[in-house]
Amino acid sequence: MNNVQEAAAVAMCSLAYYNYVRVLYTTKIKKKWRKRRWWMIAMHRNRTRHSMEQQFVELIQEPSGEFENFHRMSLTDFNYLLSKVLPLISKQDTHLREAIPAKIRLAVTLRFLATGDSFKSLHYLFKISSQLISKIVVDVCKALNDVLKDEIKVDV
Repeated sequence: MNNVQEAAAVAMCSLAYYNYVRVLYTTKIKKKWRKRRWWMIAMHRNRTRHSMEQQFVELIQEPSGEFENFHRMSLTDFNYLLSKVLPLISKQDTHLREAIPAKIRLAVTLRFLATGDSFKSLHYLFKISSQLISKIVVDVCKALNDVLKDEIKVDV
């Protein structure tokens, strides 16, 4: 091999190494600076505790008995159940997001039990993700079972 061929081989190797490093570096940068995803879709991000509470209050204040029709129970019975399960279903707010209030958790569960609506349908009604609704329903049903087990009579 003469000097020209050796220089060409070195140049080709250095070019290949340069391209390798450049590709490696740019892929790291792309991974580092890729667009972030939100935890929630826009409908859920715009939800506030105030809006959920306001929807609940409007349902209670409706004089035509819409609360009873929606939950299939009276407001007195709802408040009784809420007082029983409140310590078991309450969650703490974090610095990342607000917790779903206990009365909304109970309302979602009662609506699911009363109508059999899908979690996706309840998702649009309550502005809570269907994944979270599936967890809420299980937690609240377990709490209801725990606090009402002495009041439930099962015939064998």
